[in-house]
Amino acid sequence: MKITIINTGGTFNKRYNPIKGQLEVPSDNIALDKIMASCHNVDFEIKNIVSKDSLDMDDNDRQIITDAVKSSENEKIIIIHGTDTVHLTSAFLKEQIDNKQIVFTGAMVPMSFDEVEATMNFSQAMGFLSSDVENGIYIAMHGVVVDHTKLVKDRTLGQFLIRK
Repeated sequence: MKITIINTGGTFNKRYNPIKGQLEVPSDNIALDKIMASCHNVDFEIKNIVSKDSLDMDDNDRQIITDAVKSSENEKIIIIHGTDTVHLTSAFLKEQIDNKQIVFTGAMVPMSFDEVEATMNFSQAMGFLSSDVENGIYIAMHGVVVDHTKLVKDRTLGQFLIRK
């Protein structure tokens, strides 16, 4: 199986910069490389674009992400994205693309602090794409992979919940 991973940044990738004294979104794959070291039956193509906290993204960034998806020869795509505006980017993408299997994922805690959440969410996205799924846009977070319109971030609880 071949999967394109579009790495846009977000908390998933954040690391502490001791010189600046703040969290930063680097433009590398250290978090992904750690997870993918255990994936032996998947061929990955990685595209690093945007490299921002999703709160700093705008529609120009969303178009860059959309163009990267369109230019991918693969129909199976995982997009690493910040959790705060994943609903906006997934809706933006849905307006332009309907012929691929796309799963957004991310983490609310940086992988550099705690590897469990990011690893679990990414693994769910990958497992979902390894099954026979319909073209569409999905989100893999906190134990589920569902249509992007059915998952919402509840900031009071600090978790994603399925819309009722």
